[in-house]
Amino acid sequence: MHKIDIDLVEMTLDVMKYTVDRISNVTPELGSPQREEELFEKIGETVTPKGIGGEVAFKMFRDILVKATVPIDHPRHLAFVPAAPTRAAIMFDLVTSASSIHGAYWMEGAGGIFCENQAMKWLVSLTGLPKESFGVFTSGGTAANLSGLVTAREAWRKKDAANIGVRALLLTSNGAHSSIQAMAKVMDADVVMIDCPDENLRGHALQSAIDELEEKDRKRLFAVAATGGTTNAGIIDELDSIADVCEKEGIWFHVDAAYGGGALAAPSVRQLFNGIERADSITIDPHKWLFSPYDCGAILYKDMSLAAEAHSQKGAYLEIFKDGGADGFNPSDYQIQLTRRVRGMPLWFSLAMHGTDKYTTAIEKGIELARIAAEKIEQDDNLELVRPASLSVVLFRRKGWTPDEYRDWTYRNHKSGMALVTPTKWKGETISRFCFINPETTEADIDAILETMK
Repeated sequence: MHKIDIDLVEMTLDVMKYTVDRISNVTPELGSPQREEELFEKIGETVTPKGIGGEVAFKMFRDILVKATVPIDHPRHLAFVPAAPTRAAIMFDLVTSASSIHGAYWMEGAGGIFCENQAMKWLVSLTGLPKESFGVFTSGGTAANLSGLVTAREAWRKKDAANIGVRALLLTSNGAHSSIQAMAKVMDADVVMIDCPDENLRGHALQSAIDELEEKDRKRLFAVAATGGTTNAGIIDELDSIADVCEKEGIWFHVDAAYGGGALAAPSVRQLFNGIERADSITIDPHKWLFSPYDCGAILYKDMSLAAEAHSQKGAYLEIFKDGGADGFNPSDYQIQLTRRVRGMPLWFSLAMHGTDKYTTAIEKGIELARIAAEKIEQDDNLELVRPASLSVVLFRRKGWTPDEYRDWTYRNHKSGMALVTPTKWKGETISRFCFINPETTEADIDAILETMK
């Protein structure tokens, strides 16, 4: 399996040709899922004692399996939070894999970690955190949120020995990403959800929620998780006033900006994030609005020493990595993963190649597309904005439609290869939603999608 022969050379050429063709295709086929039974009927067993050969396996993927997937970078993929990795980042993802760099410790991965840290410096600078602040790349927002919240809990326990062994308590809002609740479950912590009718947490609501806690629960409170751009509506919590409360009450202030964090590079909306520089930890997903390939999240800390105390692992075979002769930055000391690839390298290469100004332009394009879509919706008698566009998200309704009609419309457009736009809920009502990330989405794409709602 590990020798170099003519079959490997030919396979490499096939893979590179596919990669070049795919990267140069700005409108890839909008595939759709098929039932497992359908795919098995077309493919059959692929993992066998003797193998089916690289040529056969690759042809199966190219001609059948990839068509049962939805490309996240399709310009009319406006559902969930899509992505649009730069061509440079995608190509360097190949280099990252081919280089076989283990990114846990400086001793093994110094060159790759250096690249990651160059990109991380830029991310930190966007937030306005103190100059000694830093962060590490993770597999995504879920791992980043967990890493940040575990650090918060351990700092809370260190602050008071009476907290050791106590089940911790976290405050967040109903607009928070589902991973906050999920990661609290992983941590075996309780969550109190603050009901915000407009999914926008403000300092006064946070203070009221704290004041309403019983004394025993107030003692268990270790962190507040605010949101820098809700996934559902693009809403940014009132970070400055939340920071005021957290500082007054002595509570860890975490900001989940997994989706919205990219907009920190957009001057048109940067002021909406005022207060984020006062956070103790921040989650940002470069694989969302910073045009990096999956999977690439990031967790940033105001005080890296607290993260190291929470996450640094010890073991007989790991001691050499902490030795003075191997001195350097060890990413695994600051988040939950020990084994890790240098997933920040594609972002670094794209930033180094294109410069940060082009990132700002591309992010502003998503915000502009949301504004344009909102205007078109307001001008259409059949459509209605549910709320003003926020960041790159637009919530709107087709007047008179039932939930079933939204669902059927979604499947119809997806099956035809037209677009993927899915419904969501706002205050209990089923509506439609656009999320613009790809700067190659056009006004014509918006018009074509809205036309299907006639």
